[in-house]
Amino acid sequence: MPGLAVLKNFRALLLFALLCAGAQPQHAAAAAPTEHQVKAVFVFNFSHFVAWPPEAFTTPTQPFVICLLGGDELDAQLQEAVAGEHIDGHPLLVRRLDGDDMDDCQILYIGRDEGSQLERIVALTDRRGTLTVSDLDGAARRGVMIQLANEQNRIRLLINVDAAQAAGLTISSNLLRPAEIVRTRRTQ
Repeated sequence: MPGLAVLKNFRALLLFALLCAGAQPQHAAAAAPTEHQVKAVFVFNFSHFVAWPPEAFTTPTQPFVICLLGGDELDAQLQEAVAGEHIDGHPLLVRRLDGDDMDDCQILYIGRDEGSQLERIVALTDRRGTLTVSDLDGAARRGVMIQLANEQNRIRLLINVDAAQAAGLTISSNLLRPAEIVRTRRTQ
């Protein structure tokens, strides 16, 4: 039913816009979304605000894959958010990772339980065109492209533009505007 998909996408984009504007959904209505639901909507919406290089997809209908490494708490919410959705003709899928096979991931969410392996994981995705996202403290300064920081019941974005550029990704100014920009490239 196309009307339902449009309504679902509109609600997700509206929630995303409110969150970027600093709204506090935890105090809104009685049925306020949980932190995990909010983070899942953010991860889903990153697919709309980041441009991947053409070589990221080998066919026009290859799935757009959001991979979870750890992050079990987001699995059900992400599955619900992407159901029936497409990005530029690519159906969205959520895939749990058991190992280091990240080849077909357009977005990689790195859960808190992977904190001790963060540098290794970032090195594995280096220059692959995979958007890395995590809610680990200090993740953006450690090479993750987008960190979801919970500050005073608000999700704040920290974006490592150097890491995104090195991977060939272009992040929309609409996503950069409300974010804190983190630089890791050393100046000479």
